[in-house]
Amino acid sequence: MLTALMLLASCTGRQTKTEEGEEFNYFVDQFEDMRVFRYRLPGFESLSLRQKELIYYLSEAALCGRDILWDQNFKYNLLIRKTNEAIIKSWQGDKETPEYKSFITWAKRVFFANGIHHHYSADKMLPSFSKEFYTSLVKGSDQSLLPVGNGKTADDLLAVILPVIFDPDLYPRKIERGEGKDIIAESAVNFYEGVTAREVESFYNGKINPADPRPVAIGLNSKLVKKNGRIVEEVYKSGGLYGEAIDRIIYWLEKAKNVAENEIQKKELEVLIQYYRTGDLKTWDDYNVLWARNTEPVVDYVNGFIEVYEDPMGMKATWEAIVDYKDPEATRRTETITANAQWFEDNSPVQPQYKKEKVTGVAAKVINIAMLGGDCYPASPIGINLPNSDWIRKEVGSKSVTLANISEAYDVMSARSGMLDEFAASKEEIERVRKYASIADALHTDLHECVGHASGKLAEGTDPNALKEHQSALEEARADLFALYYMMDNKLIELGLLPEKEAAMAEYDSYIRNGMLTQLVRIRPGKQIEQAHMRARAMIARWAYENGKDENVIELFTRDGKTFVKINDYEKLRNLFGSLLREVQRIKSEGDYEAGKTLIESYGVKVDPVLHNEMLARYEKLKLAPYTGFLNPRLVPVYNDKGEITDVKVEYEQDYLSQMIYYGTNYSFLPAILN
Repeated sequence: MLTALMLLASCTGRQTKTEEGEEFNYFVDQFEDMRVFRYRLPGFESLSLRQKELIYYLSEAALCGRDILWDQNFKYNLLIRKTNEAIIKSWQGDKETPEYKSFITWAKRVFFANGIHHHYSADKMLPSFSKEFYTSLVKGSDQSLLPVGNGKTADDLLAVILPVIFDPDLYPRKIERGEGKDIIAESAVNFYEGVTAREVESFYNGKINPADPRPVAIGLNSKLVKKNGRIVEEVYKSGGLYGEAIDRIIYWLEKAKNVAENEIQKKELEVLIQYYRTGDLKTWDDYNVLWARNTEPVVDYVNGFIEVYEDPMGMKATWEAIVDYKDPEATRRTETITANAQWFEDNSPVQPQYKKEKVTGVAAKVINIAMLGGDCYPASPIGINLPNSDWIRKEVGSKSVTLANISEAYDVMSARSGMLDEFAASKEEIERVRKYASIADALHTDLHECVGHASGKLAEGTDPNALKEHQSALEEARADLFALYYMMDNKLIELGLLPEKEAAMAEYDSYIRNGMLTQLVRIRPGKQIEQAHMRARAMIARWAYENGKDENVIELFTRDGKTFVKINDYEKLRNLFGSLLREVQRIKSEGDYEAGKTLIESYGVKVDPVLHNEMLARYEKLKLAPYTGFLNPRLVPVYNDKGEITDVKVEYEQDYLSQMIYYGTNYSFLPAILN
């Protein structure tokens, strides 16, 4: 599971010092509702040559799967991206004209979202320039760069992509979850073709045995397609769907295994390669068992089809990758949490029958990211807990990581954003959050990942996919609630994880403010909440507000025509979090779809239009952008005259669009040519 950041920050170019004493500017670019930062690689120079070489090979593998995600997001994405790349490479005209600048802004947003649908709202991002102007750009480009073949022309290409890009009624949403909608047939996401939601359910019905103690994740790495009236699975593997890109991933993983830090890591890479070659989900589980047990290496990675947030059915996974190395100082905090994981489990407010008798193998650390890829790029999580398989978590355990250098970039850039001054309810709240936000946010993430996702168990016979389209939102809510419940516990002070209760109060302030008010700035007027993490936060905050009304636990009030929220009783709020955690765990453990649906749809989806418009207007005055992504550094190997790597240097790139064009030129392996 990935933890998304709830912080909304400024794009003002605040700087910090590098290890060499030079100023490091985090800010790169901002366009409409998106902004791009850089992140540092602290301590990279202190790694051994073998560790640097391993990071380099794994990073190349992380970049080679980029096309996969683009195609998974929408079947025309690669054609459109390659067309945009051809335009940008070819353009010799005035780059300051309003229409060309508008095209570049749209192209940047498409690059950021890995497709033409917004990465959070799932709505198609319509251009503000004209269809005629785009036509002139395509026809004026170097025709050899356009994605056409077999005698096809720019006119043929335009006939296909113009309506896809400009028609608001054609493929309007990547993910459709509206009431009465067919969430498969009416979603643009490319996990299914020619099938309905009912046909998908019928196809997989009976393939999942609820009595199997070690079930594989049926459908995780395949596309379901109807061909000649027959529904078939096209498996992602070498020689299968996405095989060209997967073969390049395998090429770099083969190199990586030869410089692995230990024999277990070498073995796990061998099994991962075998999985990519066969597509066998049992092999995927075998790999995850090895990976979860291997907690010793400094260098680690994630690489595969993992998270199901983008599938309306909550079954099929997008491709993602990260490469990381351990931050030893910050890891001491997560080690303290995991050393007490059984205490947290035993003392949680959930029903005894849904607690784990023995919390197994929760391995947590704080890491620095060296490379982001696939569905982790450019928008990065700040915490990860994997594997997702419930039986592996129960029998083997999981790895939980907090991304230190990503969080650092957010913290530095948010310090002067103006968000607190505009939206916090009081000066006391502002001072409390400024004093404790960094430590409280980091601890919430650690609790969420280390013990939240790792907690609880399913009742015997419960289908792991029983919660369907609400699975992801409910799981994120469960982990958030676990963390929130324990934030106010004296145990955290006893363990030295928090200095005092006021730090936990700061986290409660930030969470409720965000869940009820400020995250609304990420939503366009007239839309509802769609993204799983946002639904989870809204559900928790609104449920607590409604269920604490009798005792005025949380108060909504207006001052000078502006809406604010404040917490009047932190201990009672903690008890509310505990009650909701108990219910959400029961829902997951029993697979109670209807109860889960009621929770999410009652509290986590709908938006008050009056409050929404107010939030948008106040936020607009701050001139901020609510969505953040990251520019990757470039890792450059240094070779001797024998062709051996003698060092790996880090180059911090400066231009977002240049990185997009570079990646499109050097890491595009899937065929995307109009035939």
